Amino acid sequence: MLKSKNTLFILSTVLVFSLLLSGMVSAQETTFLSIATGGTSGTYYPIGGAIAKVLNENIDDMNASAQSTGASVTNTRLIYNQEVELAILQNDIASYAVNGERQFEGNQVNNMSGIASLYPEVIQIIVRNDAGIKSIADLKGKSVAVGAPGSGAEANANQILNFFGLTYDDIQEDYLSFGEAASRLKNRQIDAAFLTAGIPTAAVMDVAATQDITLLNFSDEDIASLNESYPYLTGVTVPAGTYNGLDNDIQTVALKAILVAESSLSEEVVYNITKAIFENRDTLIAAHDRARDITLEGAKSGMTVELHPGAQKYYDEVK
Repeated sequence: MLKSKNTLFILSTVLVFSLLLSGMVSAQETTFLSIATGGTSGTYYPIGGAIAKVLNENIDDMNASAQSTGASVTNTRLIYNQEVELAILQNDIASYAVNGERQFEGNQVNNMSGIASLYPEVIQIIVRNDAGIKSIADLKGKSVAVGAPGSGAEANANQILNFFGLTYDDIQEDYLSFGEAASRLKNRQIDAAFLTAGIPTAAVMDVAATQDITLLNFSDEDIASLNESYPYLTGVTVPAGTYNGLDNDIQTVALKAILVAESSLSEEVVYNITKAIFENRDTLIAAHDRARDITLEGAKSGMTVELHPGAQKYYDEVK
């Protein structure tokens, strides 16, 4: 009888350890992904959240989540430090990073691979109508939000001001996120703000609901010259009616938002990510209208880093 009890105890113990081990193995099989996006009032955050939703709903054992961050430059450093697995950023910042140029000189990022080009990011210079600003030159002496520290918007603000012969010494610069800039514009605490985002941008819509605003217009010559100096900047039109009170088309410049991965992600994982994104576009579009620009035809257009093998495998399959 004692022997039977001992045997039962041993079998029970083995069963418990087997169940525990099974649980451990199961947990190990779950893929956890953090997606670095941007501020909550921009376009990266809702797009990134929608991508996380698509991955969780369409890939087995996937646990993806979107993180609000300082955007492009910050996201690049998060990838470099292997603190996130996926990130959305501007294609110019990505190029500078992988080539060790400009702000990444001496700090080349060698572990970033491309998944897909997403949509155009429009550089919008928002001004209060009563601030007396009709051109870039009129920003001199004004209080201007230049973007959050470590953001692509701030990099663009610096580039454009310098192109037109201005520096931060000529303005009262404020390093603000999109949401903070919107709040300050509404309260008349700043005169203008640089925002780089897909249109319509939630932060700009917020301001336009209570303030009379406009966007600074670039001439054809300005756009051609900017493109010559910064090849990633191309001309784009913000249509009249995009924002409340915007009665005329506005010419400005835009870049591309791209989705990148930390290069050590497996080919299988990135293949599944790429497949899920393009086969569930409706979910992305429901989150933000800009996702309509996420198409297979444009998936590699404007991509400035080498594609991850998993993404390339999917594109080869759907040719």
